[in-house]
Amino acid sequence: MTAIEWLLDKLNNVKPTQFCSIETIKEWVEQAKQMEKEQIIDAHNNGKNILPPNENGEQYYKETYGK
Repeated sequence: MTAIEWLLDKLNNVKPTQFCSIETIKEWVEQAKQMEKEQIIDAHNNGKNILPPNENGEQYYKETYGK
């Protein structure tokens, strides 16, 4: 499951009669961002056989996304 699919699932499971605070939604968004970061790093590391020898997923993420 991708980060966005996870977030959409969370949002879609909020019932119309259920209260969901903006703080909860912000927390879910932050969790989804962290999941996406981890998925990008993992995907990059899994493609390692085509990368420069000293580059890793964390380095790639920081250079590409500046975070």
